[in-house]
Amino acid sequence: MNAKRIALGSLAAALSVMLVGCGAPDSDTATGGDSESIGPRTAVIENPDPEPIAAAPVSALPVTAKSFDGVDVTVTDTSRIVAADQYGTLATTVYALGLGDRLVGRDTSAEFPAVAEVADVTPGGHSLSAEGILALNPTVVLTDTSIGPRAVQDQLRAAGIPVVYFDPSRTFDGVGEQIDAVAQALGVPDEGTRLAERTSAEIEQAKALVPREAEPLKIAFLYMRGPAIKMLAGPGSGADALVAALGAEDAGTTSGLTQQFVPITSEALIAAAPDVILMMTGGLDSIGGLDGLEQVPGIAQTPAGQTQRVVDMADGVILSFGPNTGKVLDALAKAVYTPAS
Repeated sequence: MNAKRIALGSLAAALSVMLVGCGAPDSDTATGGDSESIGPRTAVIENPDPEPIAAAPVSALPVTAKSFDGVDVTVTDTSRIVAADQYGTLATTVYALGLGDRLVGRDTSAEFPAVAEVADVTPGGHSLSAEGILALNPTVVLTDTSIGPRAVQDQLRAAGIPVVYFDPSRTFDGVGEQIDAVAQALGVPDEGTRLAERTSAEIEQAKALVPREAEPLKIAFLYMRGPAIKMLAGPGSGADALVAALGAEDAGTTSGLTQQFVPITSEALIAAAPDVILMMTGGLDSIGGLDGLEQVPGIAQTPAGQTQRVVDMADGVILSFGPNTGKVLDALAKAVYTPAS
């Protein structure tokens, strides 16, 4: 299974104890071994709205953007922007560039409060509606291949709307490049440079606060959607990079997985032996919360299952790898390492 196409729908449900306290983990309070003092947590970004890098920047237009599908797209007007991908990354980036007032359409995963009133162009999940987008009279559409169907994006282009594709992969290394690419397409390259630099600094600051232990934790990322979809992440999933940034080992990778995602079996979970289970909040909710997770074969035999050391985070946030990446890493570090008060 390709992790780029894993559905990141936003089912908002706070299932475990909400993490409170604003202190970052340090050598006196952080602990990876005292699992009983940690238990289940929901990682929460204190201010989920991205901070605009500028107030009402002026776009230098026209711009000819090199779309990720190989097409040169000329953008002449950025007054009405639709930004839609499976992760909420593009809409978040538009807002963080200071262009939030021009955003007229977003995807379901872009669920931060500041865009709550912006039209959701994927209300059924992650399928675009040509009619819904056309009704917004967009002057430019930002998208990627993580969302579709492609026929809709082609229809928008046929209607004369500039449609710019971006790289659908989501990694730490690609955060700055994607911010720059979006900024270039919207005619605000200077703001893009500043936002990429700020995001990189926030990521490094969050990484520096992660305790480096002699025995790193093993964290398994589980992707679940109801009784039918239960997957364990491995190398290249995107979750493995997030786990590494947390100073931990990806349990799926260390157990010998060679694919990005594999169906969960009791044998696979027991071999992975995670100290911590990391999940999307909506996925955890879809299986009935912690009670439902305990019923998954193999969970009870893992260290994480025995101590209920489960960390969940909002679906549209955890793997978005956009301008909020530093905040995501900081919140996860607190949830994973800070003992209960």
